[in-house]
Amino acid sequence: MTILAEYDEAWAGQYAALAAELQEAFGDAVTELEHIGSTAVPGLVAKPAIDIAARAVSLEVASGKDPQLADLGFHHEPAGPPGRRTYTRVVDGILTSNLHVFPDEVWDGLNQRILHDHLRATPEAVRRYSELKRRLATEGLSGFDYTAAKTTLIQELTDDARQLRGLPSVPVWET
Repeated sequence: MTILAEYDEAWAGQYAALAAELQEAFGDAVTELEHIGSTAVPGLVAKPAIDIAARAVSLEVASGKDPQLADLGFHHEPAGPPGRRTYTRVVDGILTSNLHVFPDEVWDGLNQRILHDHLRATPEAVRRYSELKRRLATEGLSGFDYTAAKTTLIQELTDDARQLRGLPSVPVWET
């Protein structure tokens, strides 16, 4: 079952606190952190877990910070999507944060960042995405099924955003 929450302004503050902790843990292994995902978009319903993207000097250098990340409660998920390092933070059995560490060379073209910016600038896209998420949650979809059912709309919105930037379409589904 997917649990959604209405947008909460507190999410921005939660991200800021996490970002400060993460930047200290990463040191110069990470040059930028960004709040991504649905909790970063005002007005968008979301699963209440903060998603963070990190721009790493390299994935190898960033992986050397795993002990410091573990001290903050972030644990590496080796089965995460390719081309990045993925970490989750679970508190009292509840997923509270996802951390996605990307290599520097892919940062500017990341679909996650491009879609985030597009949603923040496009209220109609937020409305459509929120409606879809609510419907899927009401239908009882969760996990992989919930994510897969959102893919068509996410691809459409990401393609729109990439086209506005003069970028080609690329698949949003990562295997």
